[in-house]
Amino acid sequence: MLFHEVASASAEVAATSRRLVKVERLAECLRRATPEDVPIVVAYLSGELRQRRTGLGYAALRDLPPPADEPTLELAAVDEEFGTIADLSGPGSTTARRERFTALMARATEPEQRMLAGLVSGDLRQGALDGLFTEAVAKATELPSADVRRAIMLAGQVAPVASAALAHGTKGLAAFALMVGSPVRPMLASSAPSAEEAFAKTGVPAACEWKHDGIRVQIHRSGDDVSIFTRTLDDVTDRLPDIVEAVRALPVSTLIVDGEAIALGSDGRPLPFQRTASRVGRRSDVAAAATETPLSLFLFDCLHLDGDDLISEPGSKRAEALHRVVPDALRTPRLVTDDLGVATDFFDEALTAGHEGLVIKSLSAPYEAGRRGAGWVKLKPHHTFDLVILGVEWGSGRRTGKLSNLHLGARDPDGRYGPPGGFVMLGKTFKGLTDEMLDWQTEKLQELADGPVDQWAIPVRPELVAEIAFDGVQTSPRYPAKVALRFARVIRHRPDKPAAEANTIDEILAINTPSE
Repeated sequence: MLFHEVASASAEVAATSRRLVKVERLAECLRRATPEDVPIVVAYLSGELRQRRTGLGYAALRDLPPPADEPTLELAAVDEEFGTIADLSGPGSTTARRERFTALMARATEPEQRMLAGLVSGDLRQGALDGLFTEAVAKATELPSADVRRAIMLAGQVAPVASAALAHGTKGLAAFALMVGSPVRPMLASSAPSAEEAFAKTGVPAACEWKHDGIRVQIHRSGDDVSIFTRTLDDVTDRLPDIVEAVRALPVSTLIVDGEAIALGSDGRPLPFQRTASRVGRRSDVAAAATETPLSLFLFDCLHLDGDDLISEPGSKRAEALHRVVPDALRTPRLVTDDLGVATDFFDEALTAGHEGLVIKSLSAPYEAGRRGAGWVKLKPHHTFDLVILGVEWGSGRRTGKLSNLHLGARDPDGRYGPPGGFVMLGKTFKGLTDEMLDWQTEKLQELADGPVDQWAIPVRPELVAEIAFDGVQTSPRYPAKVALRFARVIRHRPDKPAAEANTIDEILAINTPSE
């Protein structure tokens, strides 16, 4: 299969907002793919490389060669080349990766170059999400959508289900079942701005659970064998011996549970998220890491218990199973109520303890792995501040030719991190920008450019304010104030507001200064 076919499908899916058209175009591409190519097609049309880390980034997209005239790249060859690039290491590897990527781009046509750039930058916005792929696999194979959805839920990935369905039909789907030791995608939560709206989605009474800012873990146990998987289904068992021992102590034979692992300080409050992430990511001196930064486990769901699959059971029954075998110290704080006042007080308790908020859960909903529906609704405080745009980067993929990624800063009137009256950078975002906003800021920021506009990143005069929503701050050694915004997204530009009225760094730090 030619890479050109996937790039063309990607462009067509991105160009339409009509769901049925997207599904049909994805289904066509899947039908033409060989069984070996299906996993690559699914990954690329999902906007991802199969090699999660290639060492390539925005810098690799500078000074690209002119596009080829005719499409010649084979899809499998592109995937193989990215595998080679990802495997490069040691002195000179950065240069070698860029040289190989540049050579690949030289063989690509203009549409193929756009897709390659989008895959490398993570900025390939084409709307081919799992829900669409579920429908596309069903359409390509003429199998029931419900059967395809359940198989994807149990497999944890679209690609193997698509391959099995295209090759073996109904029998292929039947091979996917809940198995201890084989992870499934975690159920996800939608959002609501208030407990009242959350209750409207879940129904009442509902379960209210603290939302911890840790690492999502799905834990499987069979006898003494314990496996721990992250939200992305990576196996991290060997890195978490303290969690393994805690689960081995439970009075069960077989078990699949869902929860969060988080590093807490001596006062019981969460340490900065990076401490938890660093602990889970550490591969060497694991025993020492467990002693230095022990993790606390908070479980909130049970998918399987001693031979009984509970994934299709209502939330209330799964909670009962969890309560039977998991002690209070290992369970997420929870209460069931239909009273908004009680829920709000519980929300405030979570925030006071340093946690993110609540997840409000339907008592009747099954565990819908990989889906973000109305069964679970997260309730978090959102912060909205006016920040100054300090720089901007040219976009790629759908945003080629548009100024996209904004560099955001707060006022530093006292000069704590630079000259008095200056600005301190807090991070970047391209989230929340509509096409109209992109068009407007592309023109406006070129007017404010404080340097050549043909370079990848353009510093701009700190005059334009943007209203930015974010979930909190996290420690970051990359920026002068040692903090960065979490999940920042643009609400609107504020050309009516002078930079002198933007929020200050002290106001940012006062939100939830990370504890140590």
